[in-house]
Amino acid sequence: MKKFQPQPGFVVQAFRFALDPNAAQERVLRSHCGAARAAYNWAVGWVEASWWQRRAEESYGIPEAELTEWRPWSLPALRKAFNAAKHTDPRFAAWWEENSKEAYSTGLANAAAAFDNYAKSKQGKRRGRATGMPRFKSKRKARLSCRFTTGAIRVDADGRHVTLPRLGAIRTHEPTVKLLTRVQAGTARILSATVRHECGRWFVSFQAEAKRDLERVARPGAAVGIDLGVKTLAVMADSSGEISTVPNPGHYDRAREQLRRTSRVVSRRRGPDRRTGQKPSKRWEKANAARNKVHHRVANLREDALHKLTTSVAAEYGTVVVEDLNVAGMLRNRRLARRIADAGFGEIRRQLTYKTQRHGCRILAADRWFPSSKTCSGCGAVKAKLPLHVRTFECDACHLAIDRDDNAAVNLAALAAASTTGTGVAGDQDTAPAASKPRGADQKTRTTRPRHKAETGRAGGATLPHQRQTETRDRTQAEALTLW
Repeated sequence: MKKFQPQPGFVVQAFRFALDPNAAQERVLRSHCGAARAAYNWAVGWVEASWWQRRAEESYGIPEAELTEWRPWSLPALRKAFNAAKHTDPRFAAWWEENSKEAYSTGLANAAAAFDNYAKSKQGKRRGRATGMPRFKSKRKARLSCRFTTGAIRVDADGRHVTLPRLGAIRTHEPTVKLLTRVQAGTARILSATVRHECGRWFVSFQAEAKRDLERVARPGAAVGIDLGVKTLAVMADSSGEISTVPNPGHYDRAREQLRRTSRVVSRRRGPDRRTGQKPSKRWEKANAARNKVHHRVANLREDALHKLTTSVAAEYGTVVVEDLNVAGMLRNRRLARRIADAGFGEIRRQLTYKTQRHGCRILAADRWFPSSKTCSGCGAVKAKLPLHVRTFECDACHLAIDRDDNAAVNLAALAAASTTGTGVAGDQDTAPAASKPRGADQKTRTTRPRHKAETGRAGGATLPHQRQTETRDRTQAEALTLW
């Protein structure tokens, strides 16, 4: 399917509003989201049925040419098959007319995307971890969501209601002026709308083609290096040598005591039990809602703080240099996982990526193995090891003493100047081929362990103590990174 391309000067932007539906409207919303889940499960079962049938026929010795044909999983093919089955299938025949066709189209589109991701992952064409076969969505765990692409989709003129197909006018919790004024002025066109239930309430997100003029930054010639951390959320060093620190608000840590109290109240109420079919009591539902409210408040505070940080950075500097952090790997550290997740390293990188495009500036990502903390910002010497508990960087060559986070931020800012000469910084498309990096701190620096595998020259392959390799020592970088 061809990807939608906005016209020149326009971008595809989302406008999200909270909804206040009444009881009848909420029942219809849940029905549409349930229909989307049912259509998704039907598509997964319909496609995989041919897979299992072929596997069974192969076990019987049936030739390849006589096996059951593969069922296609493209969206048009799924729509055609579902429209033919919904009239006779007992799972849909009695109630499919109660919901909009967009609800079923949402589930079929999600199933088609899931099968595409699985096929690309099997062929090695998809980045990231391997994707397994699509699985059925549980009624209890599936996120309530439905997308509308056709029909009456608009923001009402009063600025407090939105109109969706088969749902009618729904009151919004907040004014819709930011989208309404653009639609009335002709600078925005609504493409689709997605309703979703999260954080205990309903939201609608309008996907619109909006006109956006390029916003120039305050300092187009300045660059900033951002070193993210847990103790301090971000340390920023610009090309003029100024270093600023953004403290870590620690929203989750501040709310842990309140969460402990609310969780204790929930545990003392009669909750649901899937094994026995026990229904939760009204007091449990009330206590659980109070606990969820604390979680939602923490999420909102974190989102607000990250948006304010990234907006201020993208609006001031012409070049932003960040680290290519392995956040998924860092979360495997059970001692730091909670604080790393609370800081939102991945969200900061994502927001900076699209916000720098709005202002016409560039964002550079340092190589994942670049030793920003181990490199001396004064002379360029690189330490072999620098444990996390050592918070001050002390250079053995030039005797510079500086905070390790400040040192890392200065080195990242210096990469902006080095990228113009072709040092191979990731994200720079106009540089020369990457220069070879000196071996040392960006590679494994531990002492090589003796091998137990048999090798020539000595039985058993053991290495004598005096033959063991020593760990890499401090080295001097071939070319020191300097600010321009």
